[in-house]
Amino acid sequence: MKYLVMVQGSQADYEAMRGKASAHSPAWSEKDLQAMFAFMGEVNNDLSESGELVDGQGLAEPALTRHVTVDKDGRPVITDGPYGETKELLAGYWVLECESLERVTEIAARVAQCPMPEGATDYPVVIRPIQDGGGDC
Repeated sequence: MKYLVMVQGSQADYEAMRGKASAHSPAWSEKDLQAMFAFMGEVNNDLSESGELVDGQGLAEPALTRHVTVDKDGRPVITDGPYGETKELLAGYWVLECESLERVTEIAARVAQCPMPEGATDYPVVIRPIQDGGGDC
């Protein structure tokens, strides 16, 4: 079974990783960033070695997001970021092929232990089964 494992973040989190603190998130030091990247690199390497990693990517900051909808006449309406009203968005993901929901939950629990500075927002790691074709999960 394939699963989408997602981590969340906000624009303030991305800014904090560039050293700009806010009421939402403390500034990250270079040491904090290196610890996070080393941790995620180790997770990715382990998942690759186990054969469970299909794909995984970190995403650019929400300010670079573009929303595309259509108006009542069917014309595209394009809105560029940043989106101040949005609290958190998808910050990164893994597509994993695991033998069970229990196994992917173990992986998500490990991802949730990623190091971060004291006071940073602790978002949940979200697991979504990927439907195979148009049928049930």
